[in-house]
Amino acid sequence: MRETSCPTRTFSTSTACLGKKYTKDHEWIEIDEDTQRHGTIGITTYAAKALGDVVFVELPTLDLEVSAGDAIGAVESVKSASDIMSPISGRVVERNELLEEKPGTINRGPEAEGWIARIEVGEGVVGEVEGLMGEEEYRKFTEEE
Repeated sequence: MRETSCPTRTFSTSTACLGKKYTKDHEWIEIDEDTQRHGTIGITTYAAKALGDVVFVELPTLDLEVSAGDAIGAVESVKSASDIMSPISGRVVERNELLEEKPGTINRGPEAEGWIARIEVGEGVVGEVEGLMGEEEYRKFTEEE
């Protein structure tokens, strides 16, 4: 694990905690650099390609309090189904309603318009964020799979 000087309550003093981070389960979270209190969650391009054509997305419930690793929804494709896990703790404040009507949006832009949910970042999640992979580390991880 990489050492950073991230604060314990907010992300305001270190950009090492900001930006897009990845899990070993192929979810991503991008912490909003302006507010530093919200994060957008989705599945990675790698996961979307492995799933194939997405035909259904179960979105999380609004105001759902989640811990890192909790299932917040699911993605079903013609090949398989997979739970979507929250990379960090927080509260669901928005969900991508477009995915209910057009689940294939995930295939076209899993790390853009195919995002799943936005969460309000929980207090004391610095350790959870530090435990996630950066872009280069995630790329190497997927090459080994």
